[in-house]
Amino acid sequence: MPFGSYIRVRRNELGIGLNDFASRLGVSPAYWSRIERECEKPPRDDLIEKAAAVLGVRLDDLFVAAERFPPDMQRDVAKVVRAYRRLRAVEGG
Repeated sequence: MPFGSYIRVRRNELGIGLNDFASRLGVSPAYWSRIERECEKPPRDDLIEKAAAVLGVRLDDLFVAAERFPPDMQRDVAKVVRAYRRLRAVEGG
């Protein structure tokens, strides 16, 4: 599921309004609405981290939905790629 849709579904499940959610993140509701409607790319990392905390979801799940590495993995991209390649080789893929 795309990032914005993932956020919107979870936010609605929790009964958190768009204005309230945007306020908790420190952004405008208009900006966040564009993210949820997939009119904007996923936000910067710190907002993804805040959103995960507010929504009670795993941080890694939101970064996967945003199609990017979490910050700790960004620093170790070479190690992540090598680990992925080793795993794929073991799985036969």
